[in-house]
This record gives sequence, C-alpha cells and structure tokens, in this order.
Amino acid sequence: MSALEPRDADVTSPFEDTVDAAPPEGVLGRTHRALSIGIVSVVLLIAFEATAVGTAMPVAARELDGIPLYAFAFSAYFTTSLFAMVLSGQWADRRGPLAPLATGIGSFGAGLLLSGTAGSMWMFILGRAVQGVGGGLVIVALYVVIGRAYPERIRPAIMAAFSAAWIVPSVVGPLASGTVTEHLGWRWVFVGIPVLIVLPLGLALPAIRRMAAGPTDAAAGAEPFDGRRIRLALGISLGAGLLQFAGQELRWASLVPAVIGAALLVPAVRGLLPRGTMRAARGLPAVILLRGVSAGSFIAAESFVPLMLVTQRGLSPTMAGLSLAAGGLTWALGSYVLARPRLEARRQPLMVAGMVLVALAIAAAPSVLIESVPVWIVAVAWAFGCFGMGMVIASTSVLLLKLSAPQEAGGNSAALQISDGLSNVLLLAGGGAAFAALGGGAVGAAAHGAVGSGAAGSHPGAFAAVFLPMAGVALVGAWVATRVRTDA
Repeated sequence: MSALEPRDADVTSPFEDTVDAAPPEGVLGRTHRALSIGIVSVVLLIAFEATAVGTAMPVAARELDGIPLYAFAFSAYFTTSLFAMVLSGQWADRRGPLAPLATGIGSFGAGLLLSGTAGSMWMFILGRAVQGVGGGLVIVALYVVIGRAYPERIRPAIMAAFSAAWIVPSVVGPLASGTVTEHLGWRWVFVGIPVLIVLPLGLALPAIRRMAAGPTDAAAGAEPFDGRRIRLALGISLGAGLLQFAGQELRWASLVPAVIGAALLVPAVRGLLPRGTMRAARGLPAVILLRGVSAGSFIAAESFVPLMLVTQRGLSPTMAGLSLAAGGLTWALGSYVLARPRLEARRQPLMVAGMVLVALAIAAAPSVLIESVPVWIVAVAWAFGCFGMGMVIASTSVLLLKLSAPQEAGGNSAALQISDGLSNVLLLAGGGAAFAALGGGAVGAAAHGAVGSGAAGSHPGAFAAVFLPMAGVALVGAWVATRVRTDA
C-alpha cells in the first residue's frame, strides 16, 4: 500500500487498542486531559503568533522599507514549512511525533527572535522562514499525535478544540499587539511571544511521550528518512520560493527563476501528493485539494486586510487587527457545528456551503475601498467567512485521519499540509505580483512613517486585484467540496 492511499477498513493502530479499552470519555476525560490541554496550548501559541504578528506586520514592513516585499513576509513562512512538513511526516511515522514537535517549537521561537531583531526586510523575512520550519514540524506532528492517541469518535471534538483555541488570541491578540506596536514598537510583538513556548513544552511533551511516542509496528526498523521524498520536499520548497521571487520582481529576467521554479515544483507536487489530487479525484485526493484551495484563497486575502485598512482607510494597527477579531469566534463555531455527531451525514453539503461563505466574504472585503462604505463591513464579512472556514478546515482534518492507516498518518498529514502551504505560497505570489503591478509598492512609500495616509497612498486597484481573484478560487473550492467522500 502506498503511503498516500486511503486505508483499508480492517487496519488498526497499535496504539488504538489501548485507547479504545479506556471507559468512554471526552477529550478532557482522565485519559486524555493532560494531552488535550498540552496540544491545545501549542495551537494557542501558534494562534496568538498569527493574530499578533498579522497586526504588527504593516508597521514592521513600513519601518523596514519593505512594503514591496510585504507578501514575501507571509509566504516565506509557508515556503520553508513545505519542506519541514515532509520531514516531520517521515520523522513522526518512523520515530514518533515527540522529537519533531519539540524541535519545531524551538525553531518557531528562534524565528520570532530573528524577525524581532531584524535590521532589514530581508532579515525579517529570514526570521519568518525559520518560523516556517518550526510551524511545519509542529503541525504535522500534532496530526500524528491525534491519530495515535485519540479514538475516531472524539477526533472531531479535539479538532473543534483547536479551533476554539483561536478565540482568545483573535480577540486579545490584535488589541495587545496593536497596543504594544503603538507604544513600545513592533519588535516587542515578536521578541515577547517566545516566552509562551515554555507552557506548551511543559504540558504537551510528557503526555505525548506517554501516549503516542515511538514508531508504529509497521514502521519499526525502517530507515529514518526516505531520501527520494526529502529531495522532492527540497524541490517543492525551492520551487515555490523561486516562483514567489519571480512574482515580486516584475521584469523579463524574472522568467528565469519562474521557469526553474516551475520545473522543480511540478514533479515534486506529483510525487508528494496523492494521485488524482489535481483533478479532485473522489476521496482522499479531493480532501487534500480542498484544504489547499480553501486555505490558500482565504489566507492570501486575509494577509492584505490589515494593510488595506491602515493605508486606505487610515485605521490604526490596533483597529485594523480588531476588524478580524470576531473571526476567531465564528471559526471555532463553524468547527463546533460539524463536530456534532448528528451532522456527520450532512458534512459534505455543509462544506460546500462553507466555501460559498468564504467566497462571499473575500469578495465583500474590498468594498471598503469605497469611502462611503463603513469599515465595519470587513469585520462582518470576515466573521461569516471564518465560520465557513471553520466548517471546511475541521472537516478536512477529520476526513484525512479517517482515510489514513496508522502508519500513513504522518505522510498523509504532510500531504494535507503541503497542499495548504503550497497553495498559500502560490496564491500569495500571484496576489503579491498583481498588487505590485498595480502600484501597491507605492502604498508604503506614501504612507512611510505614518499610521495611514488616506488618499495620498491610495491604490485601490492594487487591493482589488488581490481580493477578487481569491474569491473566484474559493468558488472553485465549493465545487471541490462536492467531490469529497464522507461515507468512508
């Protein structure tokens, strides 16, 4: 059986007998309480970083004279995480998830410190790249932990808990980050977050060592890493980075890195994703493609929301960040809705509806480029979009584990996250190129040193060129959702 094929019905986990023998209980029952609190704390850390850094990013890019490279600050994270995801999948499958998780958390913190002390935009981007290595290691290892330590009946609940972990950071993160940015400086947003690493390490690692450490029986004795897949992982990461660079440098000479990037990327994608992913074959391939389409379109659009509100409508970084705060609550609500057992049979149509909500939210956001449109429209639209994302993202995670044999959980989780990260990189590259081509780089020049510059830095077409195509991609995701098999 290939590492990326759906599982047979009679395959069971070597860890599952122990888990299923316990009395029926939820994720906070005695058996899973310490593990659940620990791994949700890890997600809480990642959530706080994402919301806080997103709020501080426009100011950081402006002070480092890096607005033309704004999209790079986001995509660098996803580019390096692509390699780390493959590495983590093999590492976790063959040696257990403990080591990649611990290494990933350490790398995540180191990247934050590097960005927070950067003296140039490229050094800042390097820090984001180091963060991406950590994030890629962590997210895949967490999926392996869930697949090994939790019985299938409560996996939707732990996925919903992951989404709930975004609520407090979504509300508190922008306010705290904006306040720190305005009064102490954006650097403190980055260098202050690594302190939170101690809590996830102390809670999660002992519980993982006890409940999910070590290789599966099928992986015991295997080589630590598959050299071919590592080479493909390097190819996909380098290829995505070259395409992103070509998109930011709109010159004829940029065709060279674009062609090289595509030549590296295409065979790597074919080798690392399940056969049929690009044509949305029913079952696991459609699940993996949907994850990429949904996450990529949404994240690429969301990355430009604070910058649009700061430069086009004169909002402070705090208020721009808070415009997205309600999204954490509605994202968790969407995950909670599809965690209900009675809605399992309706999972597929609800995922389709979720992608339609995402498309509508992205399309509505640039309406605030019209001065007469109130800025709270973005907050309302994003709340509905996040509700749809909550339903879709949680469902793809649950379905992936349902369709994966225990010894394939790491590889399949890596494929899911590769689809997610690669889509983010490519769509950010496309959006960033359109943004730069239509004068987006001048936004930073006009607004440099100010919170917002109003009409002086106005380039509404540059922002519309990011949001409207992403809304179209999200609509494609609604069709992909009809191809997902939910009765396996």
